[in-house]
Amino acid sequence: MANVKVKKESTSNGGGMVSGIIIVACIFVGWLIWSQVMGDAANFEGGDSEKGHPLNTLGMVFKGGFIVPVLLGMLLMVVVFSIERFIVIAKAAGKANLDKFMKTVQASIKTGDIDGAIATCDKQQGSVANAIKAALVKYQDVKKEGFNSEEASEVIHKEIEEVTSLEMPMLEKNMTIISSLVSLGTLGGLLGTVSGMIKAFGALASAGTPDQAALATGISEALINTATGISTSVLAIIAYNFFTSKIDDLTYSIDEAGTTIVNTYRHFRGSLKQ
Repeated sequence: MANVKVKKESTSNGGGMVSGIIIVACIFVGWLIWSQVMGDAANFEGGDSEKGHPLNTLGMVFKGGFIVPVLLGMLLMVVVFSIERFIVIAKAAGKANLDKFMKTVQASIKTGDIDGAIATCDKQQGSVANAIKAALVKYQDVKKEGFNSEEASEVIHKEIEEVTSLEMPMLEKNMTIISSLVSLGTLGGLLGTVSGMIKAFGALASAGTPDQAALATGISEALINTATGISTSVLAIIAYNFFTSKIDDLTYSIDEAGTTIVNTYRHFRGSLKQ
């Protein structure tokens, strides 16, 4: 058990380091896109990204200011971590369709073909199949030992909980980052908006005739950052809810299989009393 704990902690630390590298890389890529692509001289009048008027959308986004590369980095984080979560959750579900797998396993359990159900789990693979297989193996053990229904139920459920505690946490990894980006995207956009409005009001407060170019730049910065921040938050919300739903489905499948196994054992014990 100690070795398992050490392995789990080392895996967690390694995963945290990888997540940190991804975050830094996304912000760096966002800065490159902002400075090299959006800030290209061809996007501005006179080839001047500082004073020239934007000629296209890329140039307009560039004028959003210093917060734009951060917002782009957060948008990239949502995309990267969503792809990573999709791959992990798909792998956890197994090779075949999860619903079809569950129907096959439950049918085998109800007919008493435990070996067939275990073979199906071996073919399916993934976190769900591993948890159900562990429960089936435990079912065979308690059946040999002749536990009563309540004892068997407790032992089987305990086995499922232990295996699930090792298998399922990997599914929730990085979900915290995605959920955090929901708020950070909005707050980042708000920061850019405030920065842009400060410039806009600074132009209005300037001596003499207000600088219309500076005023337009400030308002543009405010609107661009708002749009980028909201886009990041919306995408993060959709991704978080989607993956949370998928994880709930996997957990429900394991619980459903556990209940079927316990009910099958109770039926078996009841048949012995007749």
